[in-house]
Amino acid sequence: MCSINGCIDFENPKSNDGAAVIAAGRTMARRGPDDSGLHMAGGVCFYHNRLAVMDPAGGKQPMSALFRRKRYTIVYNGEIYNAAALRTELKKHGAVFFTDCDTETVLWSYIIFGEQAPTHLNGIFAFAVHNESDNTVFFARDRLGVKPLFYAQMGTKFYFASEIKALLSHSEIPPEVDEVGLWQLLFLAPVTLPHQSVFRHIKPLLPGHCATLSREGFFVKPYWQLRADVCCDDAATAAARVRELLVDATVRQLDSDVPLAVLLSGGLDSSSLSAIAARELAKRGKKLSTYSFEYEGNRESFSPTLFQPAGDDAYAAELAEHLGTHHTVLTAPTEIVAARLYEATLARDLPGQADIDSSLIYYCGEIKKQHTVVLSGECSDEIFGGYPWFYRPEMLSRDFFPWVHDPTVRVGLFDAKAVRASEGLAYMQAAFRASLDGCPVVEGESDSMRLSRRATWLSTRYFMANLLERKDRMSMYEAVEVRVPFADHRILEYVFNVPWEIKFEGGTEKALLRRAMADYLPERVLWRKKSPYPKTHNPQYEVLVREMLMRRLSSDGFLRSMLNMGSLKSLLEGENSTWFGQLMARPQLIAWLCQLDFWFEQYGVKLV
Repeated sequence: MCSINGCIDFENPKSNDGAAVIAAGRTMARRGPDDSGLHMAGGVCFYHNRLAVMDPAGGKQPMSALFRRKRYTIVYNGEIYNAAALRTELKKHGAVFFTDCDTETVLWSYIIFGEQAPTHLNGIFAFAVHNESDNTVFFARDRLGVKPLFYAQMGTKFYFASEIKALLSHSEIPPEVDEVGLWQLLFLAPVTLPHQSVFRHIKPLLPGHCATLSREGFFVKPYWQLRADVCCDDAATAAARVRELLVDATVRQLDSDVPLAVLLSGGLDSSSLSAIAARELAKRGKKLSTYSFEYEGNRESFSPTLFQPAGDDAYAAELAEHLGTHHTVLTAPTEIVAARLYEATLARDLPGQADIDSSLIYYCGEIKKQHTVVLSGECSDEIFGGYPWFYRPEMLSRDFFPWVHDPTVRVGLFDAKAVRASEGLAYMQAAFRASLDGCPVVEGESDSMRLSRRATWLSTRYFMANLLERKDRMSMYEAVEVRVPFADHRILEYVFNVPWEIKFEGGTEKALLRRAMADYLPERVLWRKKSPYPKTHNPQYEVLVREMLMRRLSSDGFLRSMLNMGSLKSLLEGENSTWFGQLMARPQLIAWLCQLDFWFEQYGVKLV
């Protein structure tokens, strides 16, 4: 894992001296502390920060190759899990390899297959290749968007980077937020709209898309799309297929030239990965290392809810003992969780998920002391139907994104006229309806299947994108690579078409995955009710973030100028209820307000 960035100016190649690109790359140095490199040719300037995971000695970037008297240079961020098989195929077409690094595999895939290269890759990736013979640049991003890639076009210059902060370091790209960006913050954040970032000049390359930049312009197209089809498999066949796919995806992702572990919460998803990994490593004569997360004071303060019916620690310890792993429990101190809220904002380039972000930075910093690569269970709930909106139809019929329980909660804290709240709500409702209209369906299928497709479509395009962004930014901030086996596109392609009655068999969420993993997990873990990534329940956390909020309101900033103080008073004195996802309640909203104000100040954000 690494960071990539660059600037391309075909019209004025001599003006692109590289100094600004190097400076931009250094803003992301935490993503790749092991090495860095620069490429300049024909108005194209690439920069790369490297976190060495595979072939540490041979994988320096930017990396170049010659083929039929043509020179190609790549900057790449990711991991390819079918690299060995792909290299064998590429050699048949004339590829010559000098390293064992998957960067070279991606580069030769483009040289041999051209724009079809990403269709041959199984993995997580974002890359740019400069074809020096015709002076074009090709970009691609993995199918589910695990690895980030943003871009901006300003005059004759085209900029790209793994993180927004690198783009904003260029003086030509102002930190401007228009009304749609503000509405994303107040109605959706930390989720954002797929086609645009919060900053008006910056866009993401969409997951499953590639693009070509030349003198003629920047042309984007999809190379992969989720498709609806009829699946006639019965429950046993579907479970066998899921097990086959998940085992294959997990085993592929165990290869690493640096220490590797699994994040084990004791829930179904992480337990499945741990069980598969432990069994595979045992065949290799190795023992798996696992980590679970806890918060200071949670044992004394935790109360079960619909979304979080039980704590994780007992389940994680039980499974770790069952599997015989080297298990470590990391406990986040409450003061550190609060103190690192602003650091988490810098890592994400946006106000995010409060203590859920800041604690993850802390955990990754502790993990880095022993391990550089970890496997994590993200993407399972969105694919297999683990969230309440999959099986509670009323949550999809509210004309708004179902993980936002009340879209007026945050925007209602601000001056309604200043933020144009009613227009913003109408805009976001229209975006929600447009997303539903884009969902692939099969003509004549059952209402339950159509509803399940819509829930999966929304969850993978929005909610999952947010979780993947969080995991990438917080982990890479501490130079830890996170791999997500459930994000193997083959799993989503198959499960998307499995009948809902199989996925929700017996009224149990993720019943298909439970059936698939029956031979791997003990009954108590296999049938455990879903519990999300943990948050702090320590009342001291709310005390700390309230103090932080009062300090921010004592100075002239965004919050002081825009907040409705009566609404804020009602929030602080009112009921502590969940307003976003499964975890974000009043302490998280207070913390988010602090992050928002800090973000406006630190990034010099201008509303336009």
